[in-house]
Amino acid sequence: MKNNFFICLTFILFPMFSALCQERARDLGIEIGVMTPGTLNAINDVAGVKVGHTTLIKGDSVRTGTTAILPHSGNIFQEKVPAAVFVGNGFGKLAGSTQISELGLLETPVILTNTLSVPTAMNAVIDYTLSLESNEDVRSVNAVVGETNDGYLNDIRGRHLKEADVIAAIENASENNISEGNVGAGTGTIAFSYKGGIGTSSRKLPESLGGYTVGVLVQTNFGGVLQIDGMQVGEELGKFSFSRQLLNDVDGSCMIVVATDAPLDHRNLERLAKRAFMGLAKTGGIASNGSGDYVIAFSTAENMRIPYRIETNTLTQEVVPNDRVTPIFMAAIEATEEAIINSLFMAETMTGFEGRTVEKLPVEKVMEFIRN
Repeated sequence: MKNNFFICLTFILFPMFSALCQERARDLGIEIGVMTPGTLNAINDVAGVKVGHTTLIKGDSVRTGTTAILPHSGNIFQEKVPAAVFVGNGFGKLAGSTQISELGLLETPVILTNTLSVPTAMNAVIDYTLSLESNEDVRSVNAVVGETNDGYLNDIRGRHLKEADVIAAIENASENNISEGNVGAGTGTIAFSYKGGIGTSSRKLPESLGGYTVGVLVQTNFGGVLQIDGMQVGEELGKFSFSRQLLNDVDGSCMIVVATDAPLDHRNLERLAKRAFMGLAKTGGIASNGSGDYVIAFSTAENMRIPYRIETNTLTQEVVPNDRVTPIFMAAIEATEEAIINSLFMAETMTGFEGRTVEKLPVEKVMEFIRN
């Protein structure tokens, strides 16, 4: 309740951020899955992970922004973390994905934004990385930037996001930022024909299963037939893909970022990313032809970090064996599903480009349907 008070106070003082005065699914009694969330029920529950947002709401047409996810507080280029990418549907622009797939490492913050701002975000990440102490001799940076298309509510062709906005999101990132809905890269997005946005969730495994934490952050902008905790909400509301009330068709994309403190190598992180996509499916997403649906997964375990300069001929790492990864997979599925639902519950109705309006999910109707 303390967090909700602060969030609603922010709404009173700054009405343009009305997306923040909402309640998350779990606060309303919807407990997705069987595993226990972390303290914040957010990707930030993975120790060291930071999240930052820059939200751009200007005039009647600018409804966009950027979100930064940092795997740790140090110099990420100098202390790279193992990572992997899974492509659910490749109609998108995930810059830096091939190097992650080839080398299995992440060396920059993960940035999310809109489709036409990917080059701007890449330039910002490169500038940020080159400016860090100890990076004076760096001549190659693999900037990782994902996107969804917010062009229905946002003047996307105006390319209003600037490099300074991206750097601000990185520099202002914190371990307790759990803002959701119409913030950052989710400012102008649409999901299941309702207002989408940023969502996050986590799961904490019991010590008997390793005690690891898995956190997920999503940028939702896709279609399908909405399901909430197994219930056919989209069908009940009569608003779903290929129905008469279909809004802005089913295309758009979904970015999913999975963090864990479990010591997983690139191979098992790729397997983890695949399971996160199952969480999207459980919400009714259909990965349509025009939807760019990607999962980026990384491990924050300190023993898994790879220094920029290696003085030895070999590396020794202790990793979770295959026979012990299943609970981690399950945690990613549950956290992804809940993060997507949170993005809907925390979003607010928005009017933007050319006077277009996207309504928020009618939470009252949804709760009535679930209760009955």
